[in-house]
Amino acid sequence: MSTPYVPPHLTVPVGARDHTQGSAHARVVLVEYGDYQCPYCEAAYPIVKRVQRELGDDLRFVFRNFPITNAHPQAEWAAETAEAAAAQGKFWEMHDYLYENQRSFEDPRYFAAFEAKLGLDVGKLTQEVERSAYARRIEEDFSSGVRSGVNGTPTFFVDGIRYDGYAEVHPLVAALRNALKK
Repeated sequence: MSTPYVPPHLTVPVGARDHTQGSAHARVVLVEYGDYQCPYCEAAYPIVKRVQRELGDDLRFVFRNFPITNAHPQAEWAAETAEAAAAQGKFWEMHDYLYENQRSFEDPRYFAAFEAKLGLDVGKLTQEVERSAYARRIEEDFSSGVRSGVNGTPTFFVDGIRYDGYAEVHPLVAALRNALKK
């Protein structure tokens, strides 16, 4: 008799330190471990946006950093940039901007203009990124992902259970709707 497959679970529950969108009282939680330079995460970004629109107030979305630096040399820089923006209250704006402009990572002037447009203290953000001020937080996200069975990006968890389906709108919405029924 074989043992049934049990998908991995989140080892670190969603908490106050997480970057979240949606109500803390939402009926279902979607966690993404992502890498800002990963082309698959870039492709999943508009899918997550659509899933959020489709599920509305029933969904809480959480993003955790999982930079795969051996494949994506600027992933750590991008995660640091998002965390530095978070320290100034603009995480989601920077998160979205990084995914929407992934191919522009080579031109720091592009980001400086956006950072100024957001009203960020560009000097402070630049200093924090250069000294890796958020490296520990990023490592904590990464380590929690490894312990939770993340081995690539994007990796999603639906209500704490790893989602092993396709990162497409319909299968992801179906998995979330199934979780809503429980």
